[in-house]
Amino acid sequence: MIHLEQMQTIAVCGAGTMGAGIAQVAAASGFNTVLFDVQPAMLDKARQQISSQLSTLEQKGKLKEGMAVQIMQRLHFTAHTGDVKADVIIEAIVEKIDIKTALFRELAAVNNEYTIFASNTSSLSISSIAAAVPHPERVAGMHFFNPAPVMKLVEIVSGEKTTDSVAQLLHALAVKMGKTPVQVRDTPGFIVNRVARHYYLEAMQVATEGIAPYKTIDRLLESAGFRMGPFTLMDLIGNDVNLAVTQSLYDAFAKAPRFTPSPLQITCVQAGDLGKKTGKGFYNYL
Repeated sequence: MIHLEQMQTIAVCGAGTMGAGIAQVAAASGFNTVLFDVQPAMLDKARQQISSQLSTLEQKGKLKEGMAVQIMQRLHFTAHTGDVKADVIIEAIVEKIDIKTALFRELAAVNNEYTIFASNTSSLSISSIAAAVPHPERVAGMHFFNPAPVMKLVEIVSGEKTTDSVAQLLHALAVKMGKTPVQVRDTPGFIVNRVARHYYLEAMQVATEGIAPYKTIDRLLESAGFRMGPFTLMDLIGNDVNLAVTQSLYDAFAKAPRFTPSPLQITCVQAGDLGKKTGKGFYNYL
């Protein structure tokens, strides 16, 4: 198996907010980075997002002069799976297991026997993903948090067949990326998303009962030390993504009432109000 010091290329699949953020982190950590998405428009948007954020960091003195250009030069954008060849491949695509496993199987055919496949899933079983792809021992979870360039925590998740060496390598990779990795069990929602469900669900219940509006709830929780209020954070993550995680936990825990999806968020998703990426969620961004 490859060692961290030999690692040269990281591929990230999915050019949404999370995927673009992970790609930015990888490139900023010195790796040649391939960002893949089937939609060229998403790649263009990701390129602009990353370039803008790096320029802002450089202007604020958080990056040395000229670093933004160097980081962008390490990034390669593609809509072709044949270009996705790397030492570690991190998928950050839609939270549907059949789509994730189909992608991993396709990429396994164009990569070598040392490539590690890491899923950024926030709620799906790593063991189930691994069981449907070649070499399940090289499949693990590497769960980043939004916004990926800012948030330090990364959950490293071992499936039933994940080797210790793969988990250790991803742990070391996260450290090299400036992150704080935590090894967690392959359980629904892992640690953070299982606990965080109630941050979101109770906030939506408070709003539904008319106790306080979104902005007041957000400001109160931010003043209590949370980096983002629940409604701001759900809009950043995407209401569709957030709802999918809640639904996944609700199903995994035999429809336990404590994980019941909020009708408020269901309505947002049905209306297409997914958050910042669509211009409207709980807040209006247009």
